[in-house]
Amino acid sequence: MTYSGEVTVGGPADVHELKDLMITKVAVGPMNNNAYLLRCRATDEQLLIDAANDAHTLLGTIGDDGIASVVTTHRHGDHWQALAEVVAVTGARTYAGRHDAEGIPVPTDVPVGDGDTIRVGDVELTARHLVGHTPGSIVLVYDDPHGHPHVFTGDCLFPGGVGNTFEDPEAFASLIHDVETKIFDALPDETWVYPGHGGDTSLGAERPHLPEWHARGW
Repeated sequence: MTYSGEVTVGGPADVHELKDLMITKVAVGPMNNNAYLLRCRATDEQLLIDAANDAHTLLGTIGDDGIASVVTTHRHGDHWQALAEVVAVTGARTYAGRHDAEGIPVPTDVPVGDGDTIRVGDVELTARHLVGHTPGSIVLVYDDPHGHPHVFTGDCLFPGGVGNTFEDPEAFASLIHDVETKIFDALPDETWVYPGHGGDTSLGAERPHLPEWHARGW
């Protein structure tokens, strides 16, 4: 089966099979949040990105092997509704951006800063701190040694634009600056983008529209 990244709440997960990493995407909750389960093929260790909602579905996706860790991309409540239950069941370590950790009601075991690495088995992810949607949003970059990079963007980058900055011009300026310098300038067009809601995209698909985003201010 070819991975499309198109998932619906209550529907099946979609699995992106890479050489060293399996990425399982599932949609949960009333805001159609995406959660991503990463599994290292060499060690079978698993990591969850955003225990957003519906712990039953997430735990079913995780399965009997459990997870070693769960990363919360940012402090907004729709991204951590199931975090307490998932952590209680699995005993997973919790990671979040150091400037958003105080806004997440489940304690953060490992506060994350720009450039920090998070491992899932033999696979290494690099966190980038992007300011604007929230003060401490993080995205995770997997630079696949066998192919192109993959980036999990939370609510900082979507098909068609950057995340919501709530009509705050300074927040928008900050977010689009960080998205440009830390994602678009650092990664190639082939980079696959996994957002916090909705379908996937690529940097190549979005790059031509950056001037439009600047002009409209959101």
